[in-house]
Amino acid sequence: CQKSRLKSLYMRLLLVLPLPANASLDKYASLLTYTGPDGEKAWPKKYPFCGGVFQSPIDFHRDILQYDSNLSPLEFIGYNVPSTDRFTLTNNGHSVKMYLSPTMHLRNLPFEYTASQLHLHWGNRNKSEGSEHTVSGKHFAAELHIVHYNSEKYPDVTAAMDKADGLAVLAILLEIGPFNPSYEKIFRHFQNVKYKDQMVQVPGFNIQELLPDRPDEYYRYEGSLTTPPCYPSVLWTVFRHPVKISQEQLLALETAMYCTESDDPEPLEMVDNFRNVQEFRERLVFISFREGKLYKCFYAKKQHSNLCKTEILMWWSRCLNHYKNMGIPFSCSSLCSLFFPFCIVAWATVREQRIWRAYKKFCFTTGIRQANTKQLF
Repeated sequence: CQKSRLKSLYMRLLLVLPLPANASLDKYASLLTYTGPDGEKAWPKKYPFCGGVFQSPIDFHRDILQYDSNLSPLEFIGYNVPSTDRFTLTNNGHSVKMYLSPTMHLRNLPFEYTASQLHLHWGNRNKSEGSEHTVSGKHFAAELHIVHYNSEKYPDVTAAMDKADGLAVLAILLEIGPFNPSYEKIFRHFQNVKYKDQMVQVPGFNIQELLPDRPDEYYRYEGSLTTPPCYPSVLWTVFRHPVKISQEQLLALETAMYCTESDDPEPLEMVDNFRNVQEFRERLVFISFREGKLYKCFYAKKQHSNLCKTEILMWWSRCLNHYKNMGIPFSCSSLCSLFFPFCIVAWATVREQRIWRAYKKFCFTTGIRQANTKQLF
């Protein structure tokens, strides 16, 4: 709660700057470029949030992941849209976007969120690494975002987009594999939105078909829009498992559209429309699945912080290694080092963090300096 309040205060402070607030994202889309003098590196000059905190996308790597048993599977309401209804697919000059039905909702989040639109990010035909989020430094071929707004508190996406709790975005990582008939329901229309501001009607279908097979496994963190004005207003859910599309489908995405209008004498291909990974600055990403370096935490009430068994065992391991490096026989330290960590785990739940701090000091006094240990966590 404290982090949310700080985030809300940060947004209110920046919004007093001469920044065009409460404008549709389409307004910014017409001005957006990723490269050149007005490219991504220049965004903060016009849009201060783009150079601020809570920015997206990020890289998911083990050191920032924390398992959260309270993360429940999302509930998708009204996602199966009948074919008699129509979605509007459009080329907005920097991506292809499809407006969604207002009867689509997300639940099992802090609020109920209503669907607004979906859009894609991709690379180019020579380098199919167009995802925005990465996993352990790995890019995927493309990425789909399904944008929702907090409909419990705000009347529409325009009112919600600059609020700390305004948006929830689902992100689906795409990789090359077999032909995907569900994605083809969108991709087959690309030729009709070849140039900027063109649009076409798409028959309704089950949007849930675009999600991976295991939507209950995901990364969750608080971040931002990945395009200007980069408001830090997004609760991100990035699904762990990628969805496969064919090489031909990916090529259609990478080559079918232009950033320019149909009468432009120098058409500009729409490629590489993804933002680079941003600094994460000591935040945590919560995950709904158990894998790798996870943290099973004890809560120290007075300290308002997590005490993690895995970290204790890692400290213990480093102490033992340090003894060995100093030439101290294992038998000299075995009793203290072997049993002390488990005592900490048992006592931590009732003794706050005094023992935890004492254990760190115990390791430090044997020659392990904090500057070295910081590299390990």
